[in-house]
Amino acid sequence: MAGALGVPERGEALARYAETTLADLDAMLAGIPETARPRVYFARGPEGTETAGPRSINAEVIARVGARNVAQTDSDGLANVSPEQVQAWAPDVIIAVDPDFAANVATMPEWQGIPAVAQGRVYLAPAAPFGFIDAPPSVNRLAGVIWLSHKLYPQAAKGDLHGRIADFYELFYGPRPDTAAVSALLGD
Repeated sequence: MAGALGVPERGEALARYAETTLADLDAMLAGIPETARPRVYFARGPEGTETAGPRSINAEVIARVGARNVAQTDSDGLANVSPEQVQAWAPDVIIAVDPDFAANVATMPEWQGIPAVAQGRVYLAPAAPFGFIDAPPSVNRLAGVIWLSHKLYPQAAKGDLHGRIADFYELFYGPRPDTAAVSALLGD
């Protein structure tokens, strides 16, 4: 595409960034045994009961960072499940895309007893200007790989999360976001 648009150097820089980001991830994952990788539930919607099965495009970032998707659905896309089913799956981490769900899940009785909720490991995926994990499929999934690897493997992830996200935004979108903008984007 960069050749067709007449910007081959920019295209090469973006491709190199993507390749390096994924190679760094693979190097990190090589040192983490499969059994030490967290079991993750991907919660969509205001009730958190819409999810993506392991083969869904919506859960690609979760799979790419080596996490084990607990959702065992028959669908290659999205599926609706019950909170009781999520309790049976007992995820270590919940990745949410709905801000209200992420903010309130700890007070929702039907979600009590789930390890991720009990341990405060429910994370709201950033979504500006596009989702880091899910919709729509975009270059922001590279930022999602960085963000999620820092959330799931904080001791193993390389570099400063805020700096790496600022680098990503500067390279792909232009101006470098300041510290406050990155903190707001990441929800901290």
